Amino acid sequence: MIVITAALKAKPGKENELVSVMKELTAAVKANEKDTLDYTLHRSKKDPLLFLVYEKYRSPEAMKAHMASPHFQAAAKKFAGILDGGLGVEMYEVIE
Repeated sequence: MIVITAALKAKPGKENELVSVMKELTAAVKANEKDTLDYTLHRSKKDPLLFLVYEKYRSPEAMKAHMASPHFQAAAKKFAGILDGGLGVEMYEVIE
């Protein structure tokens, strides 16, 4: 299994737009990616512009399929105008 955390920071005033894009993406992931075991959006309690996506994939191939999916590619195009900086991505492997 592969676990990824992706930190996203919205541009000021763009946080609701980011939530909207991420809700759409999350729904598409859950409907179309059977090997994506978890895909959950979180918002910081301290900084309303800061978000975290927790992602859990059955295999590296499932993660690659997610990144290549039309719904992820569409969301990625929208990120350019919404995010303050890029994605802060960290990958983990499940030990137990």
